[in-house]
Amino acid sequence: MPDLLDNDIQYMQGVGPKRAELLNNELNIKTFGDLLFYFPYKYIDRTKFYRINEIRSNLPYIQVRGQIISLQSIGARHKKRLVAEFTDGTGTIELVWFQGVNWIKDTLKPGVDYIAFGKPSKYGLKINLIHPDLEEASKYEAQLSSSLQAYYSTTEKLKKSYVTSRTIQKLITNLFKNFKIEVRETLPEYLMNKLRLLALNESLRQIHFPTSPDLLSKAQFRLKFEELFYIQLNILKQKFTRENYIDGFVFHKVGDYFNRFYSNKLPFELTGAQKRVIKEIRKDLGSGKQMNRLLQGDVGSGKTLVALMAMLIAMDNEFQACLMAPTEILAMQHYTTITEMTEGLDINVKLLTGSSRKSERDIIHEELTGGTLHILIGTHALIEETVQFNNLGLVIIDEQHRFGVAQRAKLWKKNVQPPHVLVMTATPIPRTLAMTLYGDLDVSVINELPPGRKPIKTIHFTDSKRLRVHGFMKQQITEGRQIFIVYPLIQESEKMDYKDLEDGYFSIKQAFPSPQYAVSIVHGKLKTEDKDFEMERFRSGKTHIMVATTVIEVGVDIPNASVMIIESAERFGLSQLHQLRGRVGRGADQSYCILMTSNRLTDEAKQRIKTMVDTNDGFEIAEVDLKLRGPGDIEGTQQSGMPFELKIANLGRDGQILQYARDTVMDILEDDPLLDDAKNNILKQQLKKLVKGGFNWSEIS
Repeated sequence: MPDLLDNDIQYMQGVGPKRAELLNNELNIKTFGDLLFYFPYKYIDRTKFYRINEIRSNLPYIQVRGQIISLQSIGARHKKRLVAEFTDGTGTIELVWFQGVNWIKDTLKPGVDYIAFGKPSKYGLKINLIHPDLEEASKYEAQLSSSLQAYYSTTEKLKKSYVTSRTIQKLITNLFKNFKIEVRETLPEYLMNKLRLLALNESLRQIHFPTSPDLLSKAQFRLKFEELFYIQLNILKQKFTRENYIDGFVFHKVGDYFNRFYSNKLPFELTGAQKRVIKEIRKDLGSGKQMNRLLQGDVGSGKTLVALMAMLIAMDNEFQACLMAPTEILAMQHYTTITEMTEGLDINVKLLTGSSRKSERDIIHEELTGGTLHILIGTHALIEETVQFNNLGLVIIDEQHRFGVAQRAKLWKKNVQPPHVLVMTATPIPRTLAMTLYGDLDVSVINELPPGRKPIKTIHFTDSKRLRVHGFMKQQITEGRQIFIVYPLIQESEKMDYKDLEDGYFSIKQAFPSPQYAVSIVHGKLKTEDKDFEMERFRSGKTHIMVATTVIEVGVDIPNASVMIIESAERFGLSQLHQLRGRVGRGADQSYCILMTSNRLTDEAKQRIKTMVDTNDGFEIAEVDLKLRGPGDIEGTQQSGMPFELKIANLGRDGQILQYARDTVMDILEDDPLLDDAKNNILKQQLKKLVKGGFNWSEIS
């Protein structure tokens, strides 16, 4: 029997082919089921009615009952607006529309009672509602609804085609009124009883048309719990399979390479955090199980040193190692650091990128297959089919969120038996996000800076203080320091942004004239050789100031650079601001991060700037970022595509539910790891349905 919820959305009353295409493209709503599981983002209590003489412009939302006493179209063509005078006998307000003017004008009826709902604002002396929800009072009272009005996210494209939150609610009303909705339960009865969860059918009705705040809360908990429960079940079941059925290479010994490096070449005393992490990695490598470990550590915390020491253990056990980085700049940085650290130890390290010449590639391929190349560092070039190892034992992936699952899979398959995997990131990951995105990995954290490093001082200035900032820059240059200035060139095609960079460079050249001062410029449109030339000039101290875009966000290590100035800092996300700040503070001198903004900031921008000024703790910053923006926008998760889509849970707010779901899954798997028990059949079936094929992403980090 075909499932009603699989019906194409175009066949629902009020949709049709054109609207169906829009709903599909904009909201990914293709079927009746997709519509049913498209959840509201907020609720507003619609029980209270205001009298017009009570309304003030600072109220959040108001609803009034009254009639339209006059209607006027003002302006012409594209600038036309529709203004209706609306009264309830105690006073008047204006209802204003800027879009769909002709259509709205034709639908309004004089002498009819309407319910108007919206956010009041003030224009001159008059209170108005811009694009209010407006419905005939008789229809409003008859519709399937509740005192808590659900609101659904839409897009500008949908609104222009008159598909608003109200439209979506009407479609869902049709679904409940005209069809017998029976959704099969997706959790086993024993779990429902144990956790006292609301039934799925009732939860879906209450989430769209709540009859009380208490039942709405129970419905939200049920649906959030289930969503997070199945994500954790997928992750933890795969982790169990990997740990119990996939053997790892056993690195029995810590030998000559590791010990000679530790005794003679260690650049500084290891921090307690580094020692702890190396111990955790050594235990993994000798366990006989495939290591899958996430190494988190702020910029400059010494992750590369830990990675190198893990690679030396691989070499001591006659295995090769590779390190893959997302950009040539970062790959080159790792190559330079590791070759300097291992000089004199008879270790063969090579670099492979898209820019590598054929002659270099030929040597690399020959040495790789012959087993004489110990460590290969590179970019996506490492996953090319022509790159074959003799005995790859350890894979290290840096800033891994910038690689897609398929790319990482290719690297993972470079040996018949899967190599150990160490994933590194300098983007601190909030605990809840780590539990979902990386819940199958063991996690290590480096939370100490190397000895001698001082915390970076972060200061916020508005444009009016620019001369003061220039004076500070000159003082720093006089003391022998160097300075980064970063502009928010988000996309190379944005002419306005590109002009910002050029104007900024021109202004700096005027304020810091040659020959006393030398200025470099780096951005994504420069040819690689020109970019390398400018970077080398700055690295060698030939230029005092580097004017750049976010191309310098990762992989630029200039210990002498002590000042990072971020222009239009309000246009950056917290994670990116923190990454940029990490480009300074590499040496022993006091370093500074100066956030330049306009005078007028949104509340969210103020919170981002305040967070940066108040703390250097990357994890604290990541938690704030998650709360402000949500998981899909956190740096790294959007680019790679989350391996799941959250429809109702919010990782910034639902950490306790996530932990509860994870603990519940662990209890179930401890008792029935393969879900073979009859009582867990429903879990096995639902998991199969939710995980639609594809490579086992948890096995490759």
